[in-house]
Amino acid sequence: MSDSSQTTPNPPPFQVYHLAAELAGHTLASALKELASSTTSWGTVKDWIARRCVEVNGNLCLDPARRLGQGDVIKVWRQPRPKPIETNDIRIAYLDQHLLVVEKPAGVTSVRHVGERDISVKRRQLQPTLEELLPPVLAKVQHLRWPPLPPKGQNRGTQRSNRSMAQRDHLPIQSAHRLPLELQVLPVHRLDRHTSGLMIFARTRQAEQSLITMFRQHTVRREYVGVCHGALQTQTIESWLVRDRGDGLRGSLPPDATPEQLESAQHAVPHILGCKPLDDTRYSLFRCRLETGRTHQIRIHLSEAGHRLCGEPLYIVDRAGNKLHDLSHAPRQALHSDRLAFVHPITHKPLQFEMPWPSDLAQWIRHLNQATRE
Repeated sequence: MSDSSQTTPNPPPFQVYHLAAELAGHTLASALKELASSTTSWGTVKDWIARRCVEVNGNLCLDPARRLGQGDVIKVWRQPRPKPIETNDIRIAYLDQHLLVVEKPAGVTSVRHVGERDISVKRRQLQPTLEELLPPVLAKVQHLRWPPLPPKGQNRGTQRSNRSMAQRDHLPIQSAHRLPLELQVLPVHRLDRHTSGLMIFARTRQAEQSLITMFRQHTVRREYVGVCHGALQTQTIESWLVRDRGDGLRGSLPPDATPEQLESAQHAVPHILGCKPLDDTRYSLFRCRLETGRTHQIRIHLSEAGHRLCGEPLYIVDRAGNKLHDLSHAPRQALHSDRLAFVHPITHKPLQFEMPWPSDLAQWIRHLNQATRE
């Protein structure tokens, strides 16, 4: 008779593979074929990818032809991950002839990486960026045709091909220069893929150049709210960030910095404006203002200070190298750009915007507080 008091542990919800040097440069599909069991077929591998079961470095990947690098982490889930962001998930908070302010949802890349600007139309359709999703959103808001007809004199195709095009919800980025001016967007800053919040896009070259200058001169006020581990205090954090602090990740300049690190280091200054503990006092709700616009600076500085952002997937050690554990069960990194204020670059009118907590993080915070009260 078996011992009923002993239970078989549930299998993990995913399988993790770390890409070795010999598979660097392989496509996602071919790497998975090599890494999975010998009985795994090409069809199975492609089905995993198509069904949204594969993540690369914590991000959903639907592109079987994506090239991988040494050290990439591939995660194959038993159940499909949430669907990618679509045009219906995007809200425009402000629009005029010079610029627009967008409420970016989490889970979408702001702008396509420069190394991917030449990938095929078919691959772009799999996971569009926010920049690529905005033209059809603008078309809908302005009651314009989507997709737009090509300029006069170019082959506009048959009626059938136009209907086929209309089934797409965006155009590839390499066709952006063909779009009518009223549908073009020009990025001037970014948010991380899994950070939600307010973003500005220019609509004219004049506005683009002015906004880029404003960001460079720190005259655009950006504030974030987030939840981190521990009792965070109001403070200004200042350091010099490098692309590789020694463990392959971005971080503050190490004491034994190389000449290359010293030369490439970038000054980073976030201001922690206010903090308060949640009902579950293991976590703090904080507000932060950016003085500089460095990649991942809030996430890096919090972890290095021993206050790992809840849901942070990448920066998980403090400055001394101690691992920071996360038991918060946050649905994603708990960081949201909720306030944006600047002077309009053309009309010189002061503009100010606020965006409430997205539902996923708001629900998670309520759950943390309720669980503590019970």
